[in-house]
This record gives sequence, C-alpha cells and structure tokens, in this order.
Amino acid sequence: MDMAKEKKTPDLEDAAFLDDPESTAAEASEEISDAAADADERTTLRAEVADLKDRLLRALADVENIRKRADRDRRDAELYGTTRFARDLLSVHDNFDRALGNMTDALRAAAPGLAEGIELTRRDLVAALEKHKIVKITPAPGDRFDPKLHQAMFEAPVPGTQAGDIIQVMNVGFTIGDRLLRPAQVGVSSGGPALPEQADESAPSQAD
Repeated sequence: MDMAKEKKTPDLEDAAFLDDPESTAAEASEEISDAAADADERTTLRAEVADLKDRLLRALADVENIRKRADRDRRDAELYGTTRFARDLLSVHDNFDRALGNMTDALRAAAPGLAEGIELTRRDLVAALEKHKIVKITPAPGDRFDPKLHQAMFEAPVPGTQAGDIIQVMNVGFTIGDRLLRPAQVGVSSGGPALPEQADESAPSQAD
C-alpha cells in the first residue's frame, strides 16, 4: 500500500504542474503576441505594396504624358516649322495674282502662252502649299467679316449691305494647319446709308 501511495504522489504532482494556470496563461499570451506581430507585419507589407503600386501607376502616367507631349511637339515641328518660309512664299503668290490681274485682253490675245504659263505656275505653287497644309482663304463680297480670318483695311457705307458685310477683297489670306498664317485683307461695310425721311402725305397742310 505504501508503495502504491508513493507511486501515485508523483503522478498528481505532474498533473498539477501541467495544469498550472500561470504557465498556460504565459503560453497563450505568447501565442497572441506572435499572432499580433504577424498581423502587424502583414498590414505593413500590404501598405508597402499599395504605396509601391501607387508610385508605379504615377510613374507610368508620367511616362505616357511625356510620350504624348513629345509626339505632339514632333507633329507641331513638322507642320509649323516652315511657317516663316511659307510666309515668305506668299509674296510670290501675290506677285502671280498681280501679274494676272494686270494682263489686258490685248496682251492675253497677243501672248496667250504667257498668261497660261503664269496661271499654271500659280496653280502649282498653291498645290505645293496645300500639300504642306497651307490653305488659301478666299472671301467674297457679301460674306460676313470674321476677325479670326480677315483683316479690315477700311470701312464704308454701301447701299444694300449690312454692317459687317465684306464689300471688297484686297488680298487673300492663308492658314497653316489650324493656325492663321496671314489674314485676308478686306473692306467692310458700315451699313447702308440711311434713307431720306419722306413727308407724311396724310398729314394736313398748314395754311400760310
């Protein structure tokens, strides 16, 4: 019996040790701390990934904007890089117009090849300009004055017109791309002259 009691006592002590509340609480606290640390690390990693993703998207957007800006600058350089040269060529076109305008019927009859040659050369020049997006502005009398395309050289009252109507075209204009290269020079109506007031025939005449 004594031996049985002696053997039983250590088993109870071991059981008491295993069920020690302080030891169990410490282990549970350690597990909670490890889990919290893991959660904090995951949260930090997610924040870093989100930050890196945002930076990457911003960098890609900046690169795309730079590419578009460079492409636009290249197109503008190709189209508008010859603006000064094109403006110098306009005087050549004007001289052809003056030559044709000053040719009399007698001169055309005496030298028909000369008039035809000047006209063909002017057409070739206009075609070459249009090939480079340089287009002629050709207003006509009766058109409305457009300050974006026309330059008013004078203003005068003309019967049968409204204020702002073009009454004379002095020189054609040109655009290059979507920009104005030279405005067309025109004369503009200030409106028709006022009609003289007529006496009211229905009104009774005054006796002398």
